[in-house]
Amino acid sequence: MPADSNIVAVEEKKEDGLFQSLTERSKHEDFIRRAVDLLVERVVFGRASRTSKVVEWSAPEDIKQAIDLKVRDGPASHEELLAFMADVARYSVNTAHPYFVNQLFSSVDPYGLIGQWLTDALNPSVYTFEVAPVFTLMEEEVLREMRSIVGWADGEGDGIFCPGGSIANGYAISCARSYFYPEIKNKGVYAVPKLVIFTSELAHYSTKKMAVFMGIGSDNCILVKADENGRMDVNDLERKINEAIEAGATPFLVTSTSGTTVYGAFDPIVPISNICKKYNLWLHVDAAWGGGALMSRKHRNLLNGIELADSVTWNPHKLLAAPQQCSTFLLKHKNVLKEAHSSNAQYLFQKDKFYDTSYDTGDKHIQCGRRADVLKFWFMWKAKGSEGFEKHVEKLFDNANYFLEHIRQREGFRLVIPKPECTNIMFWYIPKCLRSCENEPNYYERLHKVAPKIKERMIKEGSMMVTYQPQGNLVNFFRIVFQNSALDHKDMIYFANEFERLGSDIVV
Repeated sequence: MPADSNIVAVEEKKEDGLFQSLTERSKHEDFIRRAVDLLVERVVFGRASRTSKVVEWSAPEDIKQAIDLKVRDGPASHEELLAFMADVARYSVNTAHPYFVNQLFSSVDPYGLIGQWLTDALNPSVYTFEVAPVFTLMEEEVLREMRSIVGWADGEGDGIFCPGGSIANGYAISCARSYFYPEIKNKGVYAVPKLVIFTSELAHYSTKKMAVFMGIGSDNCILVKADENGRMDVNDLERKINEAIEAGATPFLVTSTSGTTVYGAFDPIVPISNICKKYNLWLHVDAAWGGGALMSRKHRNLLNGIELADSVTWNPHKLLAAPQQCSTFLLKHKNVLKEAHSSNAQYLFQKDKFYDTSYDTGDKHIQCGRRADVLKFWFMWKAKGSEGFEKHVEKLFDNANYFLEHIRQREGFRLVIPKPECTNIMFWYIPKCLRSCENEPNYYERLHKVAPKIKERMIKEGSMMVTYQPQGNLVNFFRIVFQNSALDHKDMIYFANEFERLGSDIVV
């Protein structure tokens, strides 16, 4: 056989079977064990240390040079794949780092991680009991307990896990519209009057975005004023409801927020509920961020009246630190989800199966294929108990209060809100060049440039990650979000010291 034929035969033997989607010990065991070891050592434990970097900053072109992102015609070797894993981890943001406090999620909970790995290993899709027997039952149990915590008697009602809080808020619009106008399912938006939604000007953008997606339109998502602490102005809500009615529109939904994205504010649910009852409107509470406070007897008063809601969004991947993503939509009403969304596809939801088909819950979702996001949260709940979640939440609030009081008394820091309600702490850092300059005409223009400069320094050094934003008439300010209960008071001092180190010599 010619030499080149030998090479071809060797290559064919090397590649034989690698295309098959089946794990075989002889082909994959060594690779899988090495890959898991890399994940455990370099990612799970190696990146959780306070001495590691939050991010190893590289420009887009540098990452393209460092990692071969192009797909190939032929397969990569196991050694190459392990190297790709290491490079992807290296250049990704280290959200497990204690000093990643940039968004409303962080950390990698060990029990949630194992639950997520088990989910991926089982690779289920949760639409029928037939293919997901454990998970259909697990979802019903967890959702019932969450509804009970919300305050609905015996946990009655309905609920689903869905891909993110934005989609959950979209379900609220769909369910409310179907509840008042069931004919829309068959006849579409042409069969209903001009519908309008109300939400706070500081609410998450998803309500407006989903209003667009569902054909209601952004102009018909009416923004209600918020007070100086970020809470919905109830008088302005009623005024705008009446204005809409006078203009010939039909109000049908109010979305109240429990834990706004920036301020962490909690809208007053009880008076909002009274207005909804007066005008016969659906009340949805977006508690994606603040819902975790319900697990704490000390802090659940922030959501007083949530049991009055028709529906609730609650994301355990936020305040409760479940792995991304873990979002729930909870309803007081039992059959609205099914009536609004079911299509009774006969190839999947047959009614003549040999078991109780009420456990085939997938038809009430807008998805067909769906991950078992419940498992990681259930596994965490089993590991920690409700008591563990309560301790977690109370530590978050304790750290936030400690940081707040520390920077309140420290030179160079100025609070946006003197006493925020949640664990979002908002502040300006004032560099030395701007101190005592507040009365100068360009002071706020100069202050607006400070946060981006400090953010650039912290990212390039990898020392921490804290977000900033403007809000209304307020120039750029920092928002540090405490969601990781592994932090302690020493870390609060670290954050303050780091802002001073990075920002004191900035000139704007």
